[in-house]
Amino acid sequence: METKPPLPPFTLETAQQKIQAAEDAWNSRDPERVALAYTVDSEWRNRSEFFSGREAIKAFLKRKWEKEQDYRLKKELWCFMDNKIAVRFEYEWHDNAGQWFRAYGNENWEFADSGLMQRRYASINDQAITASERKLLWERP
Repeated sequence: METKPPLPPFTLETAQQKIQAAEDAWNSRDPERVALAYTVDSEWRNRSEFFSGREAIKAFLKRKWEKEQDYRLKKELWCFMDNKIAVRFEYEWHDNAGQWFRAYGNENWEFADSGLMQRRYASINDQAITASERKLLWERP
């Protein structure tokens, strides 16, 4: 059986570890890597899209990062209990025309006993920004 420590039930420390691992994976912009954190039948809601399964997750992330270029994400713990974690996040990206955006949102996560995420529900809003308004700056690895 696949496992992805830390495992539930979460403590403050393990919830923060789970969030940091998710942030690191998403900032890699590697759909294969990100998808490994989810159960094979994981349920997702991302904005107005609903889908399930790792293959759908990979396809979604590939589309996402083709559109959302130079993506950079920061997640923060909102709350946790047992096998659930809620986070607030913001990320920045630009489109093909060079327009920058900052997205704000919340995610509700539910984990299987294996530590893999079985449900991810995300609510997200975008705001157009100028390049000088960016705050999530980083150098590419």
